[in-house]
Amino acid sequence: MNHPAPQWPFVSRWISIALFLLSSQAIAAEKPGAFLGAKHTDYPAWFKDSFLNLQEDIGEAKSQNKRVMLLFTQDNCPYCNALVERNLAQHDIETYLRKNFEVLPINMWGDREVTTLDGKRMTEKQFASSLKVQFTPTLIFFDEAGQSVLRLNGYLPPTRFKTALEFVGQHKEKQMTYRDYVAANQPAGGGEMIHEDFFKVPPYNLSRSGRPAKPIAVFFEQKDCPSCVELHSKVLPDQETRNIIAKFDAIQLDMWSDTPVITPQGKKTTARQWAKALDVKYAPSIIVFNEQGKEIIRAEAYFKIFHTQGIFTYVLSGAYKTEPNFQRYLSAKGEHMREQGKDVDIWRTVDEPAGKQ
Repeated sequence: MNHPAPQWPFVSRWISIALFLLSSQAIAAEKPGAFLGAKHTDYPAWFKDSFLNLQEDIGEAKSQNKRVMLLFTQDNCPYCNALVERNLAQHDIETYLRKNFEVLPINMWGDREVTTLDGKRMTEKQFASSLKVQFTPTLIFFDEAGQSVLRLNGYLPPTRFKTALEFVGQHKEKQMTYRDYVAANQPAGGGEMIHEDFFKVPPYNLSRSGRPAKPIAVFFEQKDCPSCVELHSKVLPDQETRNIIAKFDAIQLDMWSDTPVITPQGKKTTARQWAKALDVKYAPSIIVFNEQGKEIIRAEAYFKIFHTQGIFTYVLSGAYKTEPNFQRYLSAKGEHMREQGKDVDIWRTVDEPAGKQ
């Protein structure tokens, strides 16, 4: 039987096209994703140029009727940039800060020598690690005796930041807790909190006893809360973020209410009492627990989509078990995404198109 001769030129042409397409896909896959949202910051010249001997710095500040504020930063941090360009750019905030504080900037990955209050010497990054600095900016305020008065983990918008400065600058810690001071200086409550479909409904029983292992996310909020509105309107509508949170036992509590709650440890309490016991200072605060009900990390400042997702995946993936430093985890997560060809935008919200700087 005679068979038709193979059409080699035709076959060869399609093989060449297929190889070209495969090669193009491989090249595209090898091309790393873009890294977007990083912001360089020029810190004010009036920040103290210190030798970072904290005992001496606190003593010098005391002689000028000032207190010391440590400011932990890192390169290309957009939240640090916001602190400088949004907060300190406001004349009343800058004036108050310069009058009442000496600001000591510390690079959380830096190698300058720090002499701690107990006389130990270590690098900036060792010092940041010893204080478990997980976010930038992190601010720690000291009184005249070298005692920590207040710590702020992350960026706070101008109004909330000024409230914190006034609490420390006016020595209010001698009269009340920061939590009570914030409550006294918040607008009167009103309206309703914003509900999400991934929030569990009452009764709120977070006890892990006899329950399937699932991590927990507790959203402490309050009524008439502009920062809560921003969280619900600019971060939580992101579908990927919602998909991640849906893998948690997530509940929303009014931090000033008497709503009954059973904690992960099985204790019966109220939202108000539990918030106080957890030292929740302001709304919104998100506390994330592992499957056993142990607190792993909390978000008590302003974060956009990338960092918010990272806080949840840090717990969900179990990465916290091997990487105690959240910033290192976040950097590795971003690099892994870029290796897969995905863009990483650390400064995006749902109303901002990807890549907007």
